[in-house]
Amino acid sequence: MSLNNIQKVDILAFGVHPDDVELSSIGTLIKHRQAGYKFGLCDLTMGELGTRGSGPLRLIEAENAAIHSGACFRINLGLPDGFIQHDKDTIIAICRVIRQAKPTIVLANSIDDRHPDHGRSAKIVQDASFYAGLPKIEIKDQNGHILEAHRPKFVYHYIQDRMLKPDFVVDITDYIDKKIESIQKFSSQFFVGPDDQGPQTAISGKDFLDYIKAKDKVFGRHSQVEYAEGFNVVKVPEVKDLFDLG
Repeated sequence: MSLNNIQKVDILAFGVHPDDVELSSIGTLIKHRQAGYKFGLCDLTMGELGTRGSGPLRLIEAENAAIHSGACFRINLGLPDGFIQHDKDTIIAICRVIRQAKPTIVLANSIDDRHPDHGRSAKIVQDASFYAGLPKIEIKDQNGHILEAHRPKFVYHYIQDRMLKPDFVVDITDYIDKKIESIQKFSSQFFVGPDDQGPQTAISGKDFLDYIKAKDKVFGRHSQVEYAEGFNVVKVPEVKDLFDLG
């Protein structure tokens, strides 16, 4: 698996930090892969400001997690952790990935969250998804070829640390164990056993993984399933038929 082998996918999930997607929406992505859809992952930064581990280590962990979940590709844009900006260069870098992957659906960080990068990234990816569809913005791939404009049909924001009210949830009951395994691929960040000697943080203890499962159980209650992941929308999605709603 090549980190740079971008290909056409049905769903393209962005995270400002490696592990954002795993913590919040990997169950949904694995479920859709099992249904025959393809997904790719794009991390905006290496998460190099994290207390534990390092940027290069996070890249290795991110690739292992992507292989475990069945992603078609995972790339990292190398933008500055903690200082990601809503500027032209950042927008173009994200647009380039969108035009190469041509997704129908984009997943992005939480609209509002404890970590400032999350809400900032949510807005940046939302805007880049729009700008990627403007033909007069010329963007070239690494070989100098002009990329065709492409605008995803939907942008959905996964819910992260803050317990926001979801606009919809996805049943991941059959995939909760696979989700936890994907999270644990980031062994420098999260609990993998009692012998961990690294600095202890708010997310490094076993109780944090228990919290992730408990949060997904609360989301599941919205639809009377055991576990679910929650999402918010900026643009209200259209349904063709009231009976399509669960």
